[in-house]
Amino acid sequence: MINEKIDVLNNLASELKATVKPAFAEFQKDQDTAMPAELRNWLVRLRLLEGVPFANLVADSELLPQESIRWFYLDRRWTDAIVQGALSVGTVNSDDRIQLEAQYAAIRAELDTEERNVRRREGDKRKMGPPGPISGFLLRSAAVSGWPGLHVRAFNVDPEEGDDARYEEDDPRRIRLLRLERLAPAVLLCLFDGIPKVVHVEEPRQGIQFGFMHEDNGNVRSAKLRPRNKNTFEYLDESGGQDINVPFRVGSSGVVDIRRLSDALAAKPDTGAADGLDSAEYALQLIRFPWRQVYGEVDSPRFETVFRATIDYEKVVEATFKL
Repeated sequence: MINEKIDVLNNLASELKATVKPAFAEFQKDQDTAMPAELRNWLVRLRLLEGVPFANLVADSELLPQESIRWFYLDRRWTDAIVQGALSVGTVNSDDRIQLEAQYAAIRAELDTEERNVRRREGDKRKMGPPGPISGFLLRSAAVSGWPGLHVRAFNVDPEEGDDARYEEDDPRRIRLLRLERLAPAVLLCLFDGIPKVVHVEEPRQGIQFGFMHEDNGNVRSAKLRPRNKNTFEYLDESGGQDINVPFRVGSSGVVDIRRLSDALAAKPDTGAADGLDSAEYALQLIRFPWRQVYGEVDSPRFETVFRATIDYEKVVEATFKL
């Protein structure tokens, strides 16, 4: 009976070990390295600025005001100094310091390799070779707190797919992310393994979003709706000349008056609202595709096509009525 219980516990432990994945990529064995795995893991995190006080990254809050982004290069001399300072804690006398100095070249070479494999997916090849420059950005914006799952993609060239957000991780045009983390509810830190030419910051596409273009001026809130063509689902006027001022209920700032908004849509013949809007057609007018902000020197401006809808409005309406 005891042996059977031991076998059950062993099997359970094996299953748990197989399902639990480490936070970082699997490193080389200790006998092939200059330091123990636990120390290496900690130093790699330190090289990527984990645990570094925010005051050492941004000396003054005025350097990162609200709704701003700051781009930077990571000075390896600075991160080398962090590692040397951390390792020096274990030195007691001059012999310890001499031994550490003799080993530091091997330690640095190992950290140069392992920091590039921190976010390596299971089954991917390990990144090898000499290290390159590390760049990144700090973003302070309401978008960070509003959409915790922001997508960040960096490219070494301007990708041709203007409205295609599905870039594979192994796409040769992509630059590997070394770190992507929220340091505060509205502050995002990103580190790249190289210097990107173009960076995409995009709202998550996990769900459907509805809304308006709103603007708050003190206690006064206003919003606009850009109506869509009932046949092509394109905006009636890309320049905004056809925008509708969204009506709010009297005494309830921020609560939309749906009936008055429907009447305003009906005044635009191309929307098809004059024939009557059901809930599905109303939703199609209010749908908003995820917004993408592009940074860098793009080869050709495609801002008018980045968010072009590919939904056939007539087919959607037809399918809705069939249901």
